[in-house]
Amino acid sequence: MNVPGPLLLVDDDAVFAAVLARALGARGFSVTGASDGASALAIARAQEPPYAVLDLKLGAENGLALIPQLLAARPGLRILLLTGYASIATAVEAIKRGAHDYLAKPVDADQVVQALLGDGNREVGPTPPERAPPLKRLEWEHIQRVMAESDGNVSEAARRLGLHRRTLQRKLAKRPVREAHD
Repeated sequence: MNVPGPLLLVDDDAVFAAVLARALGARGFSVTGASDGASALAIARAQEPPYAVLDLKLGAENGLALIPQLLAARPGLRILLLTGYASIATAVEAIKRGAHDYLAKPVDADQVVQALLGDGNREVGPTPPERAPPLKRLEWEHIQRVMAESDGNVSEAARRLGLHRRTLQRKLAKRPVREAHD
């Protein structure tokens, strides 16, 4: 296998990032890590990596909002978005914003390599559930979609949702409802 080259890994979870960086390094990537959007943009401009693995939730930042900024800083960048909160809506939004692929955590390094180097001819997003997701899960997904449409602006998203800004902030601080598996 050819040496894939430089890769930008953007994740605020230091343990996950270290494990994934080590595994990708063993597969031929030269990994540079960033834990926030500003440092990711600086690295993308300075090092011009051909690949980036980006987490959806970067502390208070939203990885979806970072996708077009990274592409502006480094045209041709092949971006893989990772998330622990998989939904079809965020998968579609990620692709619309310029990500090449989307994977739900937990992922292994081989899945990441396949997504980055593959031809992209696979279905985007998680497999649709056989039964409807819980109402709280749908609410969380809708809030995430409106946040993405508002470019991460909490006040604007609260206005669009008809919520008080503090109420929206409390909802954003909560983790989404995990889907029950039988």
